[in-house]
Amino acid sequence: MNEYHPDWDTVIIVSRVNQYYFLGTMQDGILFIEKNGNVSCFVKRSYERAIDESPLASDGVIRQMDSYRDAAAVIGEYRGNTYVESEVMTLSLLGRLKKHFRFDRIDSVDKTVFSVRAVKSDYEISVLEEAGRRHDDFLLNVVPTLLFEGISEAEFVGELYSELMKRGHQGLTRFSMFQTEMGIGQVAFGENSLYPTSFDGPGGSRGMNAAVPIIGSYNRKLKKGDSVFVDAAFGILGYHSDKTQVFVYGGKPPQEAVKAHNLCMELQNTLASRLITGAIPSEIYRTVMQELDESEKENLGGYKDRKVRFFGHGIGLQVDEYPVIAEGFDSPLEANMVIALEPKKGIAGFGVVGVEDTYVVTANGGRCITGGAREIVEI
Repeated sequence: MNEYHPDWDTVIIVSRVNQYYFLGTMQDGILFIEKNGNVSCFVKRSYERAIDESPLASDGVIRQMDSYRDAAAVIGEYRGNTYVESEVMTLSLLGRLKKHFRFDRIDSVDKTVFSVRAVKSDYEISVLEEAGRRHDDFLLNVVPTLLFEGISEAEFVGELYSELMKRGHQGLTRFSMFQTEMGIGQVAFGENSLYPTSFDGPGGSRGMNAAVPIIGSYNRKLKKGDSVFVDAAFGILGYHSDKTQVFVYGGKPPQEAVKAHNLCMELQNTLASRLITGAIPSEIYRTVMQELDESEKENLGGYKDRKVRFFGHGIGLQVDEYPVIAEGFDSPLEANMVIALEPKKGIAGFGVVGVEDTYVVTANGGRCITGGAREIVEI
C-alpha cells in the first residue's frame, strides 16, 4: 500500500475470499488494516469458527461484534483515506459503514490486493501442484470412462461432478468476475461449445435454458462423431488449477480441427516459454499475435465475433486472477505467479478445440503443473 497508495490510512476488506487469504477463515465479518500496523477483524457470524480456524486468533485480531458500532467503539470512527474492494463493496454496505465511520476519501484497493495475491507462497504452490496432479489424472483417465452414446450434457456434468468429489474436489468453483455463475466449468458436445454465453472465455455452452445458461443441456445427447469440450477447474483447499481437454466420441476429428488444435498446442508451448520472471504480459501477447498469419488468427480465442483478447489468466483462490496475458497488463511477471494458458479456436460444424494448462512462472519459463497439452483424444 505504501508503494501504490502512500496517502492511505485504512484498508477495509469485506470479501470472504480476501478475508480467507489474509486471515485463514471465511465469516460474516469485516477486516480493517491500518497504516499504523493495527489489524482488526470484527465477526458477526461465526465468531467461534473464526477463532477455531484463523492462525491470527491468538494475536487478538479476531473480535466479536453485533454491528459496525461495536467496531467503531474499538478502533475509532475516523478512518481517513480509506481503500475498499470496489468489485464487492455495495452502496448499501458502504452506507451502513458511513453511519459509524468518517472517511476523508474512499478509493479502490482491488488492483493492489490482486497484485499481492498473484505471487503465491510455497504453501499455495504446493496446494496448486496437488490440484494439478489430480486434475490431469481426472481428465486423462476418468472422463473417457463416463461417455456413452445417448448421455446428455447435463447428465455427463452430473457424472463429472460425482467423480470429482470422489477425488477430493472442493465442490465449487470461484470467480472474481462480477455475477459469474459456474458449476465445474464449461462442458459441451459438438457445436454447443460454439454457442455464445455471457462468460468472458473462448468456449461456449447452451446450458440448461435461458434461466440457467450453464451446466449443460438435457436435450443435447452424445452421438458418434461429436466433439466433447471439457474446460474445468479442479479446486482443493480453496485453490484451483485450470485445464481443458477436447475429446471426440466414436469417430475421428476433421483435419481442420486437428490442424487448429495442433496450432493451439504450439502456441501454448511458445507462451509457456515466455512466462519468465520480468517478462511483460502485454508484450508476450502482442509478440505472439504478431507472429501469427491471418488464417491462424481466424477464430483464435473463440468463434466469429465472440473472441477473447487474452491468452491466459492468473489463477488461485479464484479462477480469474492477475496477471492476464493481454494488452494493458504491463507489470512484470514475478516468480511464483501462477497462470493458466488457454489458446483455443472455434471450428464450424465441430466445436471449440485447443488446450489449457496451468503454469508457475520461473526464471526459465513456465513450469506446467497440470500435465501439459495433449492432442484431441479419440474415444
